[in-house]
Amino acid sequence: MVRKKIIFLSISAVIIFTASTIVILDERYGKFQYDDFEKPAYCGSCHTHFYQQWKQAMMSQAYTHHWDEIEYFDLAVPHADINPQYSLLKAECNGCHSPLSYLAGDTPPPRPEKNSRANESVSCDVCHLITGYEGDTPYNFNYIIQPGKTKFSSRLPGVESPNHKIEVTDIHHKGDFCGICHNEKNGFDIWVKSTHLEWKEGPYYKEGVQCQDCHMPKTEFSTALMGKIFADARLHLFNGAHDNGKLRGTIEIKIYPDIDEAEPGEKVKFTITLFNQKTGHKFPTGSVEDRIVWLHLEAIDEKGNVYHLPVDKKGFEGEKWTIGSNDLEYQDIGIAKGISNFAGIQRDGVPIGDRIFRMPYFDPNGNMTILQWNTKSLGVDYRIGPRETITETYSFNIPDKVEIGKLRIIATLNYQKLVKPVADFLNVPDDESEIVKINEQSIEIEIVD
Repeated sequence: MVRKKIIFLSISAVIIFTASTIVILDERYGKFQYDDFEKPAYCGSCHTHFYQQWKQAMMSQAYTHHWDEIEYFDLAVPHADINPQYSLLKAECNGCHSPLSYLAGDTPPPRPEKNSRANESVSCDVCHLITGYEGDTPYNFNYIIQPGKTKFSSRLPGVESPNHKIEVTDIHHKGDFCGICHNEKNGFDIWVKSTHLEWKEGPYYKEGVQCQDCHMPKTEFSTALMGKIFADARLHLFNGAHDNGKLRGTIEIKIYPDIDEAEPGEKVKFTITLFNQKTGHKFPTGSVEDRIVWLHLEAIDEKGNVYHLPVDKKGFEGEKWTIGSNDLEYQDIGIAKGISNFAGIQRDGVPIGDRIFRMPYFDPNGNMTILQWNTKSLGVDYRIGPRETITETYSFNIPDKVEIGKLRIIATLNYQKLVKPVADFLNVPDDESEIVKINEQSIEIEIVD
């Protein structure tokens, strides 16, 4: 076990000495106590709509969610114990996933089953005590936080509360607020999360559309018990990657053939267009090391025989990572799990030859990884940008045994939050690797003698 000694150096930093390295935590670590922050239920006693919405949102589960618990306690913490280079993981993961535990210096916090205040995850008080962020770019939980009776909000001036003061801030109106935790740079100087940066580079930012406009849409309700009903109150459901309703229809699919009739033995080329009509950032985004989106194409003849069509290769650098295969990757999971000479896990878990929309992460040994902290480089970014259209082709040699008549071609775009083989290996509950159908389109051609 690595022996550590924590020294508080004025208010500027916390320095942790380990056996082989020195790591520095910022001045906020351990500066506060849990009791400096109100519990969500207390806030909910007045803000009933917000509280009920928040309880359904991933914000309330950022620490307790089953995959986050497994990733932190079964991968990050053991890896930090093995490799002092990652000592900061134990504390800094919680800068976003359980800010109160970070601010209270509770590292590692108790597991969720202990029901400590770390379980409050991203609570009401955390977001409404933030006044800004350090530096020019919001990332790596660089929030400036000010506990107390003043709550910071985007609500218009003139709104009063009998319980606390309300101060309107500029940042609560802007997507920069979201970037504080939805941008992340690791110790190798790699942007392992960049949802906010993707939005800043895209068309919606230029048009003034903020993250809140899609993930906290406005509607009519009372923001506080017995309070005024606002026509433009923002929902606190934060719908995103864990909301299937939000996911469905994100990408439009169209398909067309180069000919309408074909004989057995003849080649037909099908063109698929995929248009990102819905997201202000790339799709998929966020934990891109985990996410996988793939396009599956199959043909069904008059007798119900099914033929799988692999995608035509385009020949760009790194393309092999964007086509389903049986390759083994994720060998560094074996390090965190204490498995010697770990061969790896099946890379994709999708039909071989299907087109995958992803950006692969690579560990220091050049193997694909889902450990964002162990990511030393990124592969080809083959995701679908906001308002971007990607075109794929599928060349199909009509089999001699195909039934004469209608041949139906079905293009299906699927999504998983976590690659299935990895989820199965780590015993992650099935809902994290469920297949969500984003969209589907079909056409028919005629098979003739």
